[in-house]
Amino acid sequence: MEGSREQVGVVGVGWVGLVTATCFAELGHPVVALDIVEEKVEALRRGEVAIHEPGLADLLRRNAERVTFTTSMDEVLDAARLLFCCVDTPPTYSGDADLSRVRAVVERLPDHGGHALVMKSTVPSGTGAAIRRDKPDLAYVSCPEFLKEGSAIKDFMHPDRVVVGADAGSENAADAVERLYAPLGGEVVRTDVASAEMIKLASNAFLATKISFINEIANVCEQTGADVTEVARGMGLDERIGASFLKAGIGWGGSCFGKDTIALKKLAGNTGYHFQLLSAVIDVNELQKRRVVAKLTNHLGPLAGRRIALLGLAFKPDTDDMRDAASLVLAARLQGEGAQVVAFDPVAADRARDLLPGVEMPASAAEALEGADAAVLVTEWPEFAELDWAELRERMATPLLIDGRNFLDGNALRAAGFTYDGIGRAKVGA
Repeated sequence: MEGSREQVGVVGVGWVGLVTATCFAELGHPVVALDIVEEKVEALRRGEVAIHEPGLADLLRRNAERVTFTTSMDEVLDAARLLFCCVDTPPTYSGDADLSRVRAVVERLPDHGGHALVMKSTVPSGTGAAIRRDKPDLAYVSCPEFLKEGSAIKDFMHPDRVVVGADAGSENAADAVERLYAPLGGEVVRTDVASAEMIKLASNAFLATKISFINEIANVCEQTGADVTEVARGMGLDERIGASFLKAGIGWGGSCFGKDTIALKKLAGNTGYHFQLLSAVIDVNELQKRRVVAKLTNHLGPLAGRRIALLGLAFKPDTDDMRDAASLVLAARLQGEGAQVVAFDPVAADRARDLLPGVEMPASAAEALEGADAAVLVTEWPEFAELDWAELRERMATPLLIDGRNFLDGNALRAAGFTYDGIGRAKVGA
């Protein structure tokens, strides 16, 4: 690796930026990572990682000598010619991507000097072209990230594809980016900038579509007596369909699917095209989060005064990310019905506390279930499958469990004395 080391600059050390910086350091490259939040930079210099991502803190400690954290753009510019932009692009009130942080980065880059901006942030198709119009001499490469929270290091180190988008004049920078990723072995998709930008949005929108589709099938299964887990298994064996993301539940969340699906819909709308399919995908997902309340009402009647325990708060396991988590909608709706909401999450409770006023958050699942009229499994943390459910049944006022992820063994729970209700699984626990 000695002869192929490349000094790498990373701008923005949130989740994507920190994973990117740390993994490039693991590959042997010196990295200078910038963030404008001084407290975050100081913490990272001490080796403190506030993000819950399995293996990230250990990887950073192992590569501490290769990664420099700074608040100085000049330091990054002096050290590196390849600058990976990893700043956030949250949705605005209109649903369009907020590119103000991207623009702030671009404004600080010199028109000349041999630097190349490598865009990791998720941006609408056309962003790269606009940047090149403003800075025609700046080399620009679109290299979207495809990391999943909870497995980001593995995803980075073992990519199924690496998308490298560049237009005329930026070929050398694209070659340099391709060389950085070459040791990882993923198939390289070399394309133009606009197509690279669209690949990211289209990928996430399609995955969101698969989830909303199987959730619609689950709702039909409940009416017909079919089991959606069996239906999904039979569908997924068809290589044209595939098994991934055919898991029924109470909807997708997190920082990408909702934001990117809405952004693509808005991008289409801004050109005068109405993306009807994505409108339905978004609507299905929002309704799915609320169906649990109807299930609870069917079993318990009015929910006013009932104690409902939520097991899991993060939008998925192995992360503390609460962005667009189903638990936020579910807790608010239950409180709106007059229920007393109690919740436990093994990792995300601290982040969730300020987002869920009035929700009691004890230190264990057993405490959360004490006196509960129902339990709702919201996040499929592995430790929930290891609980002694027979013992927990004795703690509950009513042994009712709504499995929002079809994660637990419904027949075993029924044998333990529970009324079990999953998503699209009418036959289980009947």
